[in-house]
Amino acid sequence: MSPRREKISDDDIFAAAQRAMTRRGPHELTLADIAGEAGVTPGRLVQRFGGKRALLLALSERFAQGAPTLFAGLRGAHRSPLQALRAYAACMADLASTPEALARNLAYLQIDLADAAFRGHLVKHARATRREIEALVREAVAAGELRAQVDPRRLARTIEAMVSGSLMTWACYREGRAAAWIGRDLEAVLRPYRASPRQTGRRSPKP
Repeated sequence: MSPRREKISDDDIFAAAQRAMTRRGPHELTLADIAGEAGVTPGRLVQRFGGKRALLLALSERFAQGAPTLFAGLRGAHRSPLQALRAYAACMADLASTPEALARNLAYLQIDLADAAFRGHLVKHARATRREIEALVREAVAAGELRAQVDPRRLARTIEAMVSGSLMTWACYREGRAAAWIGRDLEAVLRPYRASPRQTGRRSPKP
């Protein structure tokens, strides 16, 4: 157990909750698990949030606001818009570091889908994520990485659906790492839309 802390921020508590959630499914997770990870007593968490559900709902609300920050980081780390898209797919693959980890994440997703309060935050995050994907597609077109005829809104929706679906099919087949599996599917989706060297004004390298 972590040493007791006199002062702790909400961000610290949310980070502790996320760490605890990687080890415990929603029906196993207790407020004591989160408190132990954060280095505080369960009573401190009750005083601040009122209970486990309220704490997880506050975490869900924070998560719903995180898409712009995530994609800003991806853009900062990758000069190419398509590389940033690939990095986003790799981030999604982190949900499946192991089959057991993915099963726990899907158990939390069930709550997000079934509980109206949680679902509101889920939908907000999904819409923000799709907007960010669409923006990257537009940037890829402007950079000459994708064809000018691409419909950014339609392709963004396809990428969004493909990444989630690819994660589920990996969970079934479990061949190799999830990141490689999803990455191959993303390349298959992007391939028909990739700009040729002639279209981008770049010459093909000589053999």
